Amino acid sequence: MFILSLTYVKPTEEADRFMAPHMDWVNAGYESGMFLASGRKNPRTGGVILAKGERAEVEAYVAADPFTVEGVATYEVTDVAVTRTATGLGALKG
Repeated sequence: MFILSLTYVKPTEEADRFMAPHMDWVNAGYESGMFLASGRKNPRTGGVILAKGERAEVEAYVAADPFTVEGVATYEVTDVAVTRTATGLGALKG
């Protein structure tokens, strides 16, 4: 599993300009089965996505995010070897 931590490097007003295409990208990530969960950071400095797949595939997908393409946000991709989960979250194990 991967934790994709995105951090805005431009003002949130700039992020808002690209929010619709970013959300289309997020929705496509769910439709492909790559994304497991996502949400905004609080305070609103970016977001977090839980993803699965091969690292190269995930990194290539991150590179195609409109936020990445437009220089609005940067991503930190962290590979996590999940060994234990709460009941019902077994799909997070790799």
